[in-house]
Formats: sequence, C-alpha cells, structure tokens
Amino acid sequence: MSRLVTLFTGQWADLPLETLCQKAADFGYQGLELACWGDHFEVDKAMADPGYVDQKRALLQRYGLECHAISNHLAGQAVCDQIDHRHQSILPPRLWGDGDPVSVNQRCIEEMKQTARAAQRFGVKVVNGFTGSSIWPFLYSFPPVPDSMIEEGFAFFAEQWNPILDVFDECGVKFALEVHPTEIAFDLYTAERALAAVNRREAFGFNFDPSHLIWQGVDPVEFIRAFPDRMYHVHVKDAIVTLNGKTGILASHLNFGDPRRGWDFRSPGHGGVNFEEIIRALNVVGYQGPLSVEWEDSGMDRDHGARDAAKFVKKIDFAPSNVAFDAAMAEQGDA
Repeated sequence: MSRLVTLFTGQWADLPLETLCQKAADFGYQGLELACWGDHFEVDKAMADPGYVDQKRALLQRYGLECHAISNHLAGQAVCDQIDHRHQSILPPRLWGDGDPVSVNQRCIEEMKQTARAAQRFGVKVVNGFTGSSIWPFLYSFPPVPDSMIEEGFAFFAEQWNPILDVFDECGVKFALEVHPTEIAFDLYTAERALAAVNRREAFGFNFDPSHLIWQGVDPVEFIRAFPDRMYHVHVKDAIVTLNGKTGILASHLNFGDPRRGWDFRSPGHGGVNFEEIIRALNVVGYQGPLSVEWEDSGMDRDHGARDAAKFVKKIDFAPSNVAFDAAMAEQGDA
C-alpha cells in the first residue's frame, strides 16, 4: 500500500527538527507531520520570512522525508476554551500576552488564520488541531446543565471558528479536528453536532485518532463509517483500558503512566485498538492520506517505541481488493 507512514512531531518538540529528521529517517518513517511548536514549524516565522518554508522543505528532503500536514493543537485549544493559568504553559508569550481571557481567545483566532496561510505557503492541504471547548466543564450534568447552555457552547464554537474557516477556504486548506476530550467534539455524537454547528462546511473535518475513542467505549470503525467524507487525516495511536475493580474510567486525577489509572495510551500494536478493522474501514471510504504515528507510551522508551511503530504501521497497511474474491471461479464456470 502506498499510504505514507509519518511521525507526528508534537511529542518530540524538545528536539531540534534536524535531530528529529535524522531519527525519523533512521526509524523508517517516510515523512513528518510538523507540530507548530518548538522549532518544527513556526507560523509567525513562516509568514514573516519568505525563505522559511523553503528551508523547511530542504531540511526534510535532505533526509528523504515528506510533509503533507502541519498541526497547531495548542493555539487551536485556546480559541474556545475558558482561559486560565494552565494555558500559559502551552502558549508562546506572543499569544499569551497579558493573559486576559478574551484577548487570548482573539490572538489564537488570528494565529489559526495565519496557520492556514502558512500551510498554503508551505504547500500542505491539511492543518490538524484542537478547537477547545467552553462547555467541556459541563460534561457531568450536575449542577443540572440546561440544554440551552450546551446549545450556546456549540453556537460559540461556530462563532469563533467560522471566521477561521473562511480563511481556510480562501487558502484551499482543510482543518482537521482531532476528536478528543476537552474539545467541542470528543465522541461520535458531539462530532455530528460540531459539523452541524458550522453547516457541514467542507473546510472542517476530522483528524481520526482511535486512541481517544476506545477508552470511551466508542468503536473507532463506527466513527469512520459515520463520517466517510471527513477523514482528512489519520493518527495511528493506541490505548488500553485497564479496569480491574479499583481503577476508574475517568482516571482518578492520576497522570498518564500511573498504574492506578483505568486507561492509558500505548505504543501502536500494544493496546486495544483493532487496527486491521480500521484499515479496512479506511479502504472502504477511500482514504489515501498519511498514516501518522502519534507516539505516546509512558512505559516504553521513546526511540524504541517509535521505531517499532513505524514497522507496525507498514505491516498492518494493505490495499483493498480490486476484484471480487470469487471472480476467478465465475470466469472458470463461463469457460
């Protein structure tokens, strides 16, 4: 199968991009999905320096790597979130500014618009990321949450994101939301609602990531079937549910890697995701984009895991059949 196997650089932003390029090529990856933090892909520099994107392309090419998507999860998160001190740790000073919540929201709206323009300049057609959510804190409806508050949250999402998506349309770039806890869409039904909130405009689709679905009890294959025309990008990431009578599915305010959690992320092929069924479903909907490893596993060495994941993805990917399995028998019978 010719789908590109790439590595998302978000979890490697502590390394200079050239160091990661060396590693990724050695691990067996064919490309990178560049995160818009660290020195991997800096939106402000891409827009200010005419030579910036050419330099990035030249660096990738030096190591035989391609790039078909960039990702700006951190700025996207702050577009709809109720801003507090936690966001200062994920935003650069130029976006955090004085920390005024409305001002942070607005600066991040402009940053996402600029991300679409930078992607166009770089020659990629997809920007992955988060949206944030003003209503995630209301997930458990107590004190009772009236329907109107949830409706207002989706309306606020549309109000904040439609001007961003206008720029994506102008640039010929698509935004792919990674359906994920703390986003406006975190499962199948909220994804349907998010699409409806922006009138199913073509600029808005999904970065499919099964790891965020299975621990919620959502079948990732059903998600693909529900949105066959919105699979704009795919993350290969695994997770496992570890409920043992003491652990809880809400993870008990315990950090990733703590064995007392009720679920955790795993290196691809080492968790509970049935990737063969996902490949079959992606074949049915005609997805031909990258299979991008987002590597997170608190119990495994990072370099070992990333190398292992590249081999795993190449092994599990396969093309759909172009003939009916019994066609040869039918032809034999007609002879």
